[in-house]
Amino acid sequence: MKKIGIFYGSTTGTTESVAGMIAGKLGVSSADVHDVSKMTADMVNSYDVLLLGTSTWGDGELQDDWYDGVKLLKGLDLSGKLVGLFGCGDSESYADTFCDGMGIIYEDLKGTGCEFINGVSDADYTYSSSVAVVDGMFVGLAIDEMNESGKTDERVTAWTEHIKTLL
Repeated sequence: MKKIGIFYGSTTGTTESVAGMIAGKLGVSSADVHDVSKMTADMVNSYDVLLLGTSTWGDGELQDDWYDGVKLLKGLDLSGKLVGLFGCGDSESYADTFCDGMGIIYEDLKGTGCEFINGVSDADYTYSSSVAVVDGMFVGLAIDEMNESGKTDERVTAWTEHIKTLL
């Protein structure tokens, strides 16, 4: 089985909580769930699968700790690695930048040689715009704990079941 590392950036704890939920559903040890502010090249290189989570702040910006994290990842050869993205956003208050942070990471990592894990359809979400959507699909798993927390478990379960088919 491929070794999975989960890296998250979380200011309020929501993305950290989702990272823990994903880890639980995939059977990933808590020792393999990391705050992105502590990420190193050696850590990244020790995993076959990287699951990267961020919240979106302000007018569609990355969570602060991800700026250095993305810089580190862009400097590595991620060829042969599977990368899955998950993002937390607020589709009501920030409907025009919903989960944009996830889209920013996607754009930044496209040239690193990694293979992205399929995202999810945007059909079950209410938002007006997102740079994390390409051809009607989020580039990863979009989570809205502010307005749609009742759908989080179902969404995480469906996404992690898909990931299991790739391992």
